[in-house]
Amino acid sequence: MIEDIKNALSVLRSGGIVCYPTDTIWGVGCDATNAKAIEAIYTLKQRTEIMPLLILVDSEAMLERYVENPPEIAFELFELSEKPITIIFEKAINLPENLIGKDGSIGIRICREPFTQKLIQQLRKPIVSTSANIHSKPNPQYYDQIPETILTQVDYVVLHRREDRSPQEVSSIIKLTNSGICTIIRK
Repeated sequence: MIEDIKNALSVLRSGGIVCYPTDTIWGVGCDATNAKAIEAIYTLKQRTEIMPLLILVDSEAMLERYVENPPEIAFELFELSEKPITIIFEKAINLPENLIGKDGSIGIRICREPFTQKLIQQLRKPIVSTSANIHSKPNPQYYDQIPETILTQVDYVVLHRREDRSPQEVSSIIKLTNSGICTIIRK
């Protein structure tokens, strides 16, 4: 796993795209502070920037560097949720314009998958996370479901968990206002 993280880090730091396992399904991602790499992900997925991407962080402390005044209830939601949860916050900060929503929002998940969490910790920045598929095509639960077009166009495909057949599903998504009002987007 150490060599795999080292290789993925090298790609992320040089502005490349990696295909990697998350705490949900397989994803593609890049350094979430690199606007050119983010643009390349939109191109790879054949997705417009009108549909913002989410980011993975390793901790509450990292989350607070990218959201202006996150409501306290967000941390309770992350802690109490039985499955991975993505929260859409109102006011993104310190992130490129092409990553955040037109309304200034950003979707964030605190990643609990050990490999990806270590990758984020060593990068010291969040990682963009979007499903490893072409936009509107089926989500890849397992490595062998990732389309060849994705695998051949990313700069590095993580070795970790390629054989894992544990059932995976997408995260719940909640939109949270700064006043603490929650709207469930996806259960």
